[in-house]
Amino acid sequence: MAIEILIVDDNADIRNILNELILDAGYKTRVAANYDQALAEINKKMPDVAILDVKLDKGDNDGIELLSHIKSKNNDVPVIIITGHANVELAVSALKHGAFEFIEKPFDKTRLLNFVKRAVENLNLKSQNKEYETKLFYSYDLVGDSKNISSIRDQIEKISITASRILINGPSGSGKELIARKIHKRSKRNNKPFIILNGALLDSNKYELELFGEEKENGSISYGALEKANEGTLLIDQVSEIPLAIQSKILRVLTDQKFKRLNGNSDINVNVRIICSSSKDLKEEIKIGNFREDLYHRLNVFEINVKPLNERISDIPLLIDYFSSIISKSYNISKLEIDTNDSYILNHNWKGNVRELRNLIERIAILQPDSKDKVSNIVKESLKNDSYVEKVNENSLSIPLKEAREKFEKEYLTMQLKKFNGNISKTANFVGMERSALHRKLKGLGIKEFN
Repeated sequence: MAIEILIVDDNADIRNILNELILDAGYKTRVAANYDQALAEINKKMPDVAILDVKLDKGDNDGIELLSHIKSKNNDVPVIIITGHANVELAVSALKHGAFEFIEKPFDKTRLLNFVKRAVENLNLKSQNKEYETKLFYSYDLVGDSKNISSIRDQIEKISITASRILINGPSGSGKELIARKIHKRSKRNNKPFIILNGALLDSNKYELELFGEEKENGSISYGALEKANEGTLLIDQVSEIPLAIQSKILRVLTDQKFKRLNGNSDINVNVRIICSSSKDLKEEIKIGNFREDLYHRLNVFEINVKPLNERISDIPLLIDYFSSIISKSYNISKLEIDTNDSYILNHNWKGNVRELRNLIERIAILQPDSKDKVSNIVKESLKNDSYVEKVNENSLSIPLKEAREKFEKEYLTMQLKKFNGNISKTANFVGMERSALHRKLKGLGIKEFN
């Protein structure tokens, strides 16, 4: 697809020179002679690159206002500022507002074309990186054979084709964003935007701006997440962290299907599928007054619950094998040989869940150990501060032998059951017991069987 460059200059001669120069270099062009024409062109279709004169017809620095407007809509668009009245203050201001380059009139044609070439290269690089990141994220599978993950995969297939709002609950690092992306990818909106708004990372004073956008005094518009996600999907991550005052406004958007930008007078209608995620129990947040119950029921049309990794141990060996393969390829090394039955791994608490496991495997890939013993040492060193095995040993020192043995047996057999996803036959075979004997042992220890 040909690169399109917007040229904005109130001097017709310069505008024509720039137009011919850019066309001869093999790019498509659009031109604007003043501020209003430029604003109309930008709002009609965002250019790939813009060349803006600083001073047009609305003020001394209206080109800077256009620069800010472009950056508010798409920060990746390179903008080259040209001026016949250059000074240090103006140059600093342009760069501060996100200008890619700053050039004075009369400009050298070769130098300007070099700027344009670099701007296009920069644009392509960002586009390639985003495409790679998106493909990488979308290429990740929801790995696991636990009942929880199997159920979630089935839920994704059923709800993706609907337009229902979804609430995804689960601890940090468990894969909530991946699930949301999978739903979007399988939906009818899959060729439309997928926008993420993280409630925990926003400045408390910027929630409305980030959600609804703003109409500025100079006529430019800053678009919020709702408009950016129009026709697509908006993931509100950590929705529990959004202040009550903003929650009421989100509720109104869900009820009325419209909103106003900050400082705006016109209603904006959008068609957005909203998916929310939370690592906090929203019912508990409602009880203590941190979350609106009416909003909860609006958002929770369909609920997906992701269990922490330490409650689905049978998924750990599969995840290790999966991430070992992917990460080894990305580092261009032989597949990592990691013992999937390593007690340090299976008994670790995994407070960071799947993300923590993936980080461990990437750490091993970076260090590139040349033996299984060195891999094992990295695992032990990485996980030693939260090892279940060490905690059992430490706690066992303060109780009688019989109690310690029963405690160990109960914890050991519970862990093995989780490892084999509740399968009694596989568990019995692994621990070296007859199936009937294992049943009796589980009953005697008060361990509830699950399938």
